[in-house]
Amino acid sequence: MNVSLWYNTRMMTTLTIGTSDPIEVHDPSATVPSRLKDLDNIVGGLSKPSKMPGWSISIPAQRCATGARLRKVEGSVCKGCYALKGCYVFPVVKAALENRYQCLKDPRWTAAMIAILTKRTVEVFRWHDSGDLQSVSHLRNIALVAEATPHVRHWIPTREYRLVDQYVSQYGDIPENLILRASAHMIGKPAPSRFAHSSMVLAKGETSTDLAQVCPAPDQNNECGTCRACWDKDISAIAYRYH
Repeated sequence: MNVSLWYNTRMMTTLTIGTSDPIEVHDPSATVPSRLKDLDNIVGGLSKPSKMPGWSISIPAQRCATGARLRKVEGSVCKGCYALKGCYVFPVVKAALENRYQCLKDPRWTAAMIAILTKRTVEVFRWHDSGDLQSVSHLRNIALVAEATPHVRHWIPTREYRLVDQYVSQYGDIPENLILRASAHMIGKPAPSRFAHSSMVLAKGETSTDLAQVCPAPDQNNECGTCRACWDKDISAIAYRYH
């Protein structure tokens, strides 16, 4: 079925903001195809945001649980979510994002992601330039990908604090090459201090803070350039300028 047609017939009837379907923990050694094209079909393909120095993967921002509630709160970072406007609202993009979400339920997803990141030239990888963690099992599958790709530095920004706490309680530490940054809920406010790594958004007009290292992207064509601070475990907090 044509992707756009699939989007119109399925997504409009099943996508409820702030909800998610069950995702099971996968076997990372599951048999998967060898061709990148076939692997991409299993995971729904990767994304490559223009700002980023490498690949990413995204799912619909409408699938965010905490984000769905924060979008109704004045002063929250999610109130003007960038992933709910611009190119993200084009039908073909929305269809691709929802397809990637549905792919999370494929039992071959974890093994396919491992194969893709092994075959591609990937040094740093960002999880979710759109969307967020869906469940503890979702985070577990991502952790399994990280464990199997030690040559890649992984970064996840997330507002799903409860899922992270549950993961650590159930599985223990996050893999060494996976940096999980708790994203602050409110503009101008830091994330909870219990997280070793975090990020925040500065109040409109502010360009500096004593609470975090400020992202240099606005001063370099809105690109990471050579900066890899978000992936650096030695940097506890990152601050992004309001935009």
